[in-house]
Amino acid sequence: MNDWLSYSSLLTSSFLSATLLPGSSEVVLVALITAGKGNITGLVFAASVGNTLGGLTNILIGRLLPGKPQGRWHDTAITWLRRFGPAALLLSWLPVVGDLLCVLAGWLRFSWLPAMLFLAIGKTLRYILITIATLQGMEWWH
Repeated sequence: MNDWLSYSSLLTSSFLSATLLPGSSEVVLVALITAGKGNITGLVFAASVGNTLGGLTNILIGRLLPGKPQGRWHDTAITWLRRFGPAALLLSWLPVVGDLLCVLAGWLRFSWLPAMLFLAIGKTLRYILITIATLQGMEWWH
């Protein structure tokens, strides 16, 4: 697999994983790192860009939703999101909850630039931590 294919596969996997579709871009990232495919910085960049674009897609979906979500859980989430604003998107990397945070952020009409900034920071930090853990694990086994 050449580097371009490694990066594009990871970007695609991370995009799909960030949308409401199931996926696990972390597995693809770890597999590419352990196989020595691509540059570490390039892999983290591709994963982060894809995952951020997927999160932005969820925000767009939220902006297209009519009406108000119902139920105590939704009310709690909305209150929490209004309190923390776009900074809440630092947690957008969390499984299931992160997708919902992005959709609700869109529904609440968070400003695009702060939402994108916090979304990108949270998702990039996750991939950096996964990369560090993978590299340390590889050193441990050698």
